[in-house]
Amino acid sequence: MIVHNAVIYTVDGDFSVVEAFAIKDGLILETGTSKHILEKYEAQEVMDAKGLFIYPGFIDAHTHFYRYGLGLKVADLTGAKSEAEMIERVQQHRTNTPDQAWILGRGWDQNLWEGQHFPSKSTLDSLYPDIPVLLTRIDGHAALANSKALAMGGITPKETILGGKVITQNGKMTGVLIDNAIDLVSANIPDVSESDAREALLAAQKNCFEVGLTTVADAGLDKETILLIEQMQKEEELMMRVYAMINPSPENKEYFFEKGPYQNESLTVRSFKVYGDGALGSRGASLLRPYHDAPEESGFLLDQPEHFLALAEELNEKGFQMNTHCIGDSANRTLLNIYGKVLLGENDKRWRIEHAQVIHPMDIEKFAKFNIIPSVQPTHATSDMGWAADRLGEDRVKHAYTYQLLEQQNDMLALGSDFPVEDINPLYGYHAAVARTDGNNKPEGGFQPENKLSRQSALKGMTIWAAYANFEEPLKGSIEKGKLADFVVMERDLMTAPETILRELKIQATYIGGQKVY
Repeated sequence: MIVHNAVIYTVDGDFSVVEAFAIKDGLILETGTSKHILEKYEAQEVMDAKGLFIYPGFIDAHTHFYRYGLGLKVADLTGAKSEAEMIERVQQHRTNTPDQAWILGRGWDQNLWEGQHFPSKSTLDSLYPDIPVLLTRIDGHAALANSKALAMGGITPKETILGGKVITQNGKMTGVLIDNAIDLVSANIPDVSESDAREALLAAQKNCFEVGLTTVADAGLDKETILLIEQMQKEEELMMRVYAMINPSPENKEYFFEKGPYQNESLTVRSFKVYGDGALGSRGASLLRPYHDAPEESGFLLDQPEHFLALAEELNEKGFQMNTHCIGDSANRTLLNIYGKVLLGENDKRWRIEHAQVIHPMDIEKFAKFNIIPSVQPTHATSDMGWAADRLGEDRVKHAYTYQLLEQQNDMLALGSDFPVEDINPLYGYHAAVARTDGNNKPEGGFQPENKLSRQSALKGMTIWAAYANFEEPLKGSIEKGKLADFVVMERDLMTAPETILRELKIQATYIGGQKVY
């Protein structure tokens, strides 16, 4: 294939722009002027791009790709403006799926509701006394269960759970569970069949291709899912390229420690996803000082520091990356110090802090000191900005979502979305990174605009820097000789289009290995 008469952002070391490239066997043969490429090569397929704009395939450095696919079959509670609207959506979902053993939903956010109070199980108990219900918050770190589901999990009002919490009111359970407490209920949900798992992966793939994603980093997969992804890729049914972060269960560690890190053109398995703390929205993020709007709470780590240190030493010995979810400044400090103790200065281990959301100023330099990669999600800043100061206070919020400051540590950072927590469209993240505004282009001038990223940095963050964070930069992330021919075609130029329309831009085509997939 030859592509010519285009404006091609190669995102190579010089951030050069070319007109054409040639592809053979799924790889880029050469880039250059249209005249040079057309004179040097012949191809069965010659694409005149007619001045359209081409970029390397977009890489989302932090997703829950498989979970997103599964979530397409549960009640969608995203954007519900009240608890009553949430319940209405659950009822409609049940009407559409009357035979399911459980009622599952995802996406509620009490910060969108008047009063911002957590929901209660009382209405669910009256509607569904004999059917277990579990409705997960938008961030996945809190959930609402009805009495049937709580009973199946054996949960009592006085339950003490390491890294979790059962919310009570006047000594009675409200149904809200935080972090590890959710597992007591979710453990009883029937396993997903292989056919449903395949269907979920293909549905997620379809939606991702439509928005220009060609690689996703899936955070926290079990062995069975990783092996299914690998099988579907071999069958050429799943075209999406996946960087799989392994869930550090004993079974998963035993299997992958014996197998060791491995990589091919479609799949990279060389990291474990670890949860350091919870989320800011559900007050599970571990803070150095109490929450501004809940002075009796500081959040919590999801395990003891000794556990994280032992795991870090184990992963380092086995040659795997440690990619740890850290939201609060206490969680970030704890894990940065543990990383430093194990990594011992400069290295090329590429261990990652996922989210790196609230960082005490004294801890920022540790990213550079130990070559730790911040893997951040720009839309988190614009989704949280309406209430983040309530949680943190006006002084501490200034040390949150500091993407430019984080980029300066190692001259790079990886960008992602954390979908389905946020929208899957990477252009939303690009817009949030460069404008620091929401879908309505508010606030004027941007939220904490001193931490806006340049357009070049934002594009690198979703291409070559994301590839680097995955140990995949020899394969992808730029349009260069010898790399995989993964690219997206757009009508408008990401580098010059007005900030106010960035979210509205459409993908014209998505290619993986030179093959058109959208």
